[in-house]
Amino acid sequence: MKLTFYGAAHEVTGSCTLIESGNKKGLVDCGMEQGKDIFVNQKLPVEPADIDFVLLTHAHIDHSGNLPLLYKKGFRGTVYSSAATCSLCEIMLRDSAHIQMSEAEWQSRKAMRNGEPPTEPLYTLEDVEGLLGLMRPCNYNEPIQVNEACSIRLTDVGHLLGSAAIEVWLTEDGQTRKITFSGDIGNMNQPILRDPQFVEDSEYLVIESTYGDRLHNQSRIDYVTALAERIQTVMDRGGNVVIPSFAVGRTQEILYFIREIKEKGLVHGHPDFPVYVDSPLAIEATSVFLQCDTDFVDDEMREIIRSGKNPLVFPGLELSVTKYDSIAINQNSTPKVIIASSGMCDAGRIRHHLKHNLWRPECLVLFVGYQAAGTLGRILVDGAKNVKLFNEDIHVNAQIDVLPGVSGHADKDGLLRWLGGFKKKPKLIFVNHGDPDAADSFTACLNDEMGYKAFAPYSGTSFDLLSGEFINITQGKPVEKKKAQARRVSHVFVRLITAAERLLKAAKKLEGRPNKELASYADQINRIAEKMEK
Repeated sequence: MKLTFYGAAHEVTGSCTLIESGNKKGLVDCGMEQGKDIFVNQKLPVEPADIDFVLLTHAHIDHSGNLPLLYKKGFRGTVYSSAATCSLCEIMLRDSAHIQMSEAEWQSRKAMRNGEPPTEPLYTLEDVEGLLGLMRPCNYNEPIQVNEACSIRLTDVGHLLGSAAIEVWLTEDGQTRKITFSGDIGNMNQPILRDPQFVEDSEYLVIESTYGDRLHNQSRIDYVTALAERIQTVMDRGGNVVIPSFAVGRTQEILYFIREIKEKGLVHGHPDFPVYVDSPLAIEATSVFLQCDTDFVDDEMREIIRSGKNPLVFPGLELSVTKYDSIAINQNSTPKVIIASSGMCDAGRIRHHLKHNLWRPECLVLFVGYQAAGTLGRILVDGAKNVKLFNEDIHVNAQIDVLPGVSGHADKDGLLRWLGGFKKKPKLIFVNHGDPDAADSFTACLNDEMGYKAFAPYSGTSFDLLSGEFINITQGKPVEKKKAQARRVSHVFVRLITAAERLLKAAKKLEGRPNKELASYADQINRIAEKMEK
């Protein structure tokens, strides 16, 4: 009966853990790495076709994004998750496939121009559709028998619609062990979602540590007032509020806040300020939020729905679906709020809005979520004065701000609060899903201050749940920086340079010719140069 860590081990994305009991093998999450890759992840020692099941804590791509790739490589087991997670995965994984296919198409065109083979996408829409057919929705707090070696139960942890901690009972040779996977634990008193629910007991626990070394703003701010003040300031100076926002979860929270701002008239002099949601994914996700069972949401949102109001819709809301809708936003000079993904600015339509607004001092780029190291969002938050977008250098004149406390992750105190729900301390806590400083700091806190026994594994570390002993303890292997490769010079480019050098030699021989003739040649050369410079 073995537990082995592969992804999100001393890293904050790419969650993936292998569990083995008897002859059954399963994964807990199968996420895609995002942002800076710090350590090398060891390869799974089993073929995807030999994996019997996947337990999915929630739909965020860093937990679910490699599931279609698993299917592509032969996985045909069952994926267990909450009903809301199944619904969100339908839109999020399709969107991810579109990104993989678009990037591969772009790279293939570039490769073909250089006489190189085309690039194959990581996975396609067909792979996503196949994977979705393997997903089984589960209810919170309902015991599920996965197979003779494994049973599970999901508990709402308030991080994202449908997010869950997963209690797992494993049986081998007549012995049973219980291990709980926290998934990502939510923040307290967030709009829309319920507060994290507790798990009462577990022999072993795997817990996240995204904010394990820090606290959110201790004086709980009034998010509605704070956002209204920022919108007011920017509208008064004629700028745009640009909000990079995760399409699923964070965008819906911001819409929830703005609905209240408009209802209460908190922005003066601009009552009809337009709000653009420029993300087809966010628009689809919002419909999932509005159509889900009200058991998934908190009491306040439930009451709004029962009163007949739409909690995420208000006057002035504009939904941008096509790329032409998106382009039109920046052609309109009216001060506005623009909400676009991705939340860390590493892809998506937000990059176009940054290009059009970062150089404008009257504008505000407002971050409302975690920014992983190495992402453009983190670079801007850290105070960069210049950034590159679409091969163009952009000077950062806009105001850069962070709305404190708006995080879907529990902070250090929130993690400890959730841990306090266990009636008896687990025998051992494995700390994952945090950058090295956060994971190690939280582990030290658990060991030295809180009286737990905790360990932060690196990729490849394995543990025997029956004996309670480590099988293998690995050390982190840093990702080597790729050496700059010498650029391959196209023979056609060499031909162009040779022609230009020939032209220069010919031009030098024209000295003494009539001015009219020289002027004619000069005009022709300048026209060619202008075309080349475009």
